[in-house]
Amino acid sequence: MTDEAADAAADPLRPSDHVDGTAEIVSPRLGVVGWLRWGWRQLTSMRTALVLLLLLAIAAVPGSIVPQRSADPNGVTKYFQDNPSMAPVLDKLQLFDVYTSAWFSAIYILLFISLIGCVIPRVKHHLKALRARPPRTPARLSRLADHRSSLVELAPGADGEAAASRAIDVATAQLRAGGYRVQRYDGRGAFSVSAERGYLRETGNLLFHIALLGVLIAVGVGGGFTYTGQRVIVQGTTFVNSVGTDYSSFNPGRFVDPDALIPYTMRLDRFDVTYQTSGQAGDFVAHLTTTLPGHKAVDDRILVNHPLSIAGERVYLMGNGYAPTVTVRNPAGQVVFHDSIPFLPQDNNMTSLGVIKVPDGLAKQLGMVAFFYPTQFENRSGAFTSAYPALVNPVLTLDVYEGDLGINDGIPRSVYALDTSGMTQLTGRTTGTASIELAPGQTADLPAHLGSITFDDASPQPAKDSSQSVKRFVSLSIHHDASGPWVLGFAALALVSLMLALFVPRRRMWVKARADGTVLTLEYAGLARGEDPTLGGAVDALAQKHGDALEASSGVQPAVTSPSVD
Repeated sequence: MTDEAADAAADPLRPSDHVDGTAEIVSPRLGVVGWLRWGWRQLTSMRTALVLLLLLAIAAVPGSIVPQRSADPNGVTKYFQDNPSMAPVLDKLQLFDVYTSAWFSAIYILLFISLIGCVIPRVKHHLKALRARPPRTPARLSRLADHRSSLVELAPGADGEAAASRAIDVATAQLRAGGYRVQRYDGRGAFSVSAERGYLRETGNLLFHIALLGVLIAVGVGGGFTYTGQRVIVQGTTFVNSVGTDYSSFNPGRFVDPDALIPYTMRLDRFDVTYQTSGQAGDFVAHLTTTLPGHKAVDDRILVNHPLSIAGERVYLMGNGYAPTVTVRNPAGQVVFHDSIPFLPQDNNMTSLGVIKVPDGLAKQLGMVAFFYPTQFENRSGAFTSAYPALVNPVLTLDVYEGDLGINDGIPRSVYALDTSGMTQLTGRTTGTASIELAPGQTADLPAHLGSITFDDASPQPAKDSSQSVKRFVSLSIHHDASGPWVLGFAALALVSLMLALFVPRRRMWVKARADGTVLTLEYAGLARGEDPTLGGAVDALAQKHGDALEASSGVQPAVTSPSVD
């Protein structure tokens, strides 16, 4: 006798192909199609969708830490200047373009596919369940944990089956009024109604996922119609919403027509800021005059975290600083340059750096690297700094360079940087000639008899102090987000749907009536899908309400009410 025969004789109930652990288990070969099906099932599972959603949230974190080219190109440039070794590495990892990077897009697309593959089968199943009838009444309701029963004494000579049918009619009406779907199941001397409700819970669950899909679609498609731009506006100057003239940088979506922008205007009238004694800035308010085509001018304001809404766009206040007004004259006294130059703040006390370029009107092109100190203070080392951000003792210092500015070779040059590789320094420590130092209203001669330079006093007349002697500028970020209303709508739908999925109970209820001579037996039972701590109370309430209705219609009170006993 073989070992298998011996095992079969010892355990005749064991099937012939039983695996007892001694033989090697060989998995079937899936093949290409099998692996593709397996991968699709993994991708479209709810667990994978949740993991991808978490990854998308984590992947968005660098976008809020590292400046993005689409929103803050000047910040990216400054990051490269401040971190020359780290910035190229981050750039290769696409951390300055997080939301358009390959890895962020991959997570985004996978999440989109996962949600579609997860939602569509569940929607089909849910629609089928909505059309299905409630299940038949269990034969033994007493086996359910939440079970109640009562006995009703019938009047002598009463038709028991008719009384049982009427009792179920009453229960059916009550359950239907309570939002249940009902179905009568009568037979074999017993009358019953099966009821269920709570499909709104699954509806909310599905709507939540559909809303997430809507958010993804709105962000993806709406991004093609979205654009952002940046512009620095000096006090007293006007910005026109036109790509060809006034934007410092402009980042349009794929479907944006730059020539179709609404040409509204914004003029910066003044910029108010308060400083504490420690130098900490308080409130920032930019006062502007805005004008839409065909409309009258309107006085508006922009505050930090309180953007201006105009022509469907949002205008944010991103930064501010001083814009000293400088006039350069040639040796004959003719004005060859006059402008207010935005200077970039270098510290909390508004020590600011700026570049002045004079390309025409002099014997050679002239460039100046300038520092502005709102409240000049000399350190022990002899270097100047600003001791306070407000205009208490404003001073402008300049180092002059002569030569080729490099603006005629067709290569774009930053207005905040001066390439001195092809220029000769005329003032500064290395030249033996002191840097030019000016207060508002003062004039100094340029070296090498090139002419003169004046630091204009911008104070309104008459002025008692220097608090308004230098103009301010603001840095504005202009956003047009076509997807915003859609994202908000889908987000609200997701919130409402989540509330439905969390708080709507899914349950089934049954009421059965059976006549036994002159006694009518009533049974009530409930069954929840998932946790439902209120189910027992619902069964009690149904039994009480049904009993009261029977008493009111027949004048007979249930004799005994008891819970289920195993």
